[in-house]
Amino acid sequence: MVTIRKFERNQFLSKFETSEQLKCSLFSFQGIKTPIYYMGSQSLVDNTAVGGLSKIPEEEQSLLDALLLSQWEERMWKGRFRYDVTTSEIKVISGRRKFLAQLNEGWNMDYLPKAEDNKICQQIDPFIFHCMNHDEELLFCVASSEKTNSEIIPEATVPNGAILIIINVRLSGVIVSVSSVMDGIYYQYCEISWQMATPAEYGHVFLVPWGSNRLYQFDVVSLEMMLRVSVETNNPSFHLFYDSSSPAASHLYFQACYFPDHLPVELMPVDTFFADGRTGTHISTVMDYPIKALLFECTYNIKMMVEVMSETCSYLQEKNIPYSILISDCGKKTFLFLQTLATSCKLSAWECSGYFLFRSRSEFDQVTEDAMRKHLNAVSLDNESFQTVQQLCFSIASKLAD
Repeated sequence: MVTIRKFERNQFLSKFETSEQLKCSLFSFQGIKTPIYYMGSQSLVDNTAVGGLSKIPEEEQSLLDALLLSQWEERMWKGRFRYDVTTSEIKVISGRRKFLAQLNEGWNMDYLPKAEDNKICQQIDPFIFHCMNHDEELLFCVASSEKTNSEIIPEATVPNGAILIIINVRLSGVIVSVSSVMDGIYYQYCEISWQMATPAEYGHVFLVPWGSNRLYQFDVVSLEMMLRVSVETNNPSFHLFYDSSSPAASHLYFQACYFPDHLPVELMPVDTFFADGRTGTHISTVMDYPIKALLFECTYNIKMMVEVMSETCSYLQEKNIPYSILISDCGKKTFLFLQTLATSCKLSAWECSGYFLFRSRSEFDQVTEDAMRKHLNAVSLDNESFQTVQQLCFSIASKLAD
C-alpha cells in the first residue's frame, strides 16, 4: 500500500492507496461544474428506417460544434496555449499525394506525461490528475441521454460515463525527498509544475472516457461514442484520431482537430471489397498510399460498421499489431492504418493521414514527398499480414450482413 503526498506551498496532495482505487474513486469531480452536452437517444445506430446519419443541415452549425469551438477559443484568449496555432505556416508538399506540412516551432511531441520519465505520474492517471488540478482545462463533457433530442446543460456536475473534452496541459514533477516508511506508506514530497497546451491544429482537444465504468481499451462502445461525437459535430473540418500505441496507455483517449481541407489520405482512390446496400456499409482498401490502410464507410447507419471495426481492432490488439484511426466526413468515413512491430518508430494518426509537423524551419523547407513516402512506408504492415486483415474484415462483415 502506497500513499504519495505532494508538498508545495504547504499544501499536501491527497493520498491514494492503489492505482486502481485512485483511478476509480479518488479523483472525483465533486464540486466541479462544467457544461454538459447530452446526445439524444435518436441514435445513429438506430436500425429503423428513420433516415441518414445526421439530421442537421450541413449549412447549419450544430450545438456540439458551437460549444467545442467557443470553449476552445475562450481558453486561447485566456492564454492557456503556448502559442497561437492559427498563425502556423502550412504548405502542400510538392507531389501527387499532396502531403501537408506545418511549421510549428513550439510543438512538443511529448505532449503527454510518460510514466517512465515522471516518477510522480507513475501511479497517477494523467488525465484525471490534470483535470482536478486545472479544472479550467476541462472544456466540457459529452454524455448520452434518454431524451430524444440533444441538448446543452450550461453548468452541471460531471455525469458518470461521460467523455471529458480537455486541452493538453502537460504535468511535470520532481520528487524533492522521500521520508522513511511509516505503516507501510511512503511519504513523497514533490514539486509540481504545469506547461501550457501545445495544440497541433485549430480546435485540438482530447476526448477521454471517465467514470467508474470508463474504458481502458478500444472497443465497440468507445468507437460508437466517438462516431456519435463526429456525427453530432456535423462539421467536415472536424477530424477524430486514435492511436493504439499511445504514450499514455494507462487510459483510452482520442484526439480531435479541425483542418481547413481534406487530409491527403481522404483524397486517395480506393478499391471496395465489401458492400452491403441494406446498411450502406462499404469496406475498401486505400490504393497508391505508402502505409497500408482500410476505409470503412457508412451512408445510412453505422451499427454493422462499428461491429466490424471493433472485431478487427480486437484481432489487431491480440496480435500486437499497432494501428491508428481517423474518423472524418461527419462520421461517414473511418480510416484504419496498420503499422508493423518490426520498427520502434510509430507514427501518429495524423501523420498516417498525410499531415506532418516540423519544429525546424530547415526541415520544413527541405521536406519532399519522397522522404515522407519512405517515412510512412517504413512503418507499414507487410503485404501478407495486411491480406489477412482484409480477409478478416470481409468475413466479419459478411457474417453480420446475413
